[in-house]
Amino acid sequence: MTHPIPNPYGQSLTPSSEERTWAVLGHLAALIAAVISVGWLSFVGPLVIWAIYKDRSAFVRQAAAGSFNFNLAVWAAIIVGWLMFFTLLLIPLAIIVWIVAVGAGLWFHIRAAMAANRGESYRYPWSIPVLH
Repeated sequence: MTHPIPNPYGQSLTPSSEERTWAVLGHLAALIAAVISVGWLSFVGPLVIWAIYKDRSAFVRQAAAGSFNFNLAVWAAIIVGWLMFFTLLLIPLAIIVWIVAVGAGLWFHIRAAMAANRGESYRYPWSIPVLH
C-alpha cells in the first residue's frame, strides 16, 4: 500500500533519482544480505542505509526503517518456527511458519522496492517498530 511521502524537513515531496535508488536498495538490502549470510544478517543492509540517510532524506530513511522493522517481524516468525521445530510435535507447523515468513519477506520487500522505484512510500503490513 502506498502513502504520501512525509515531509518533515521541508524537502520536495518528489524524491530525486538518487533517493529512489537508495530507497530501493533499502528495501532490497534485506534480501541481498539474507542470501549472502544465509538469513542471519538480513537486518544489516537496511540498518546501514538508515544510519547513512536518516538525516539526509526522509524518503530513504522511511524506506530503510520500514524494511528493517519488517525484517525484525520476519526474524521473530522464524525464531518462533525454530521453537516449534524443537518441540517435535509442531514440526509441520514450524515448516509452514518458515514458508510463510520467507515468502512474505520476499513478496513485501519486492513490492516495497517497486513502490520506491516509482517514488512512492510503502508501509509494510506488519513490523516491529524500532527505527523511525
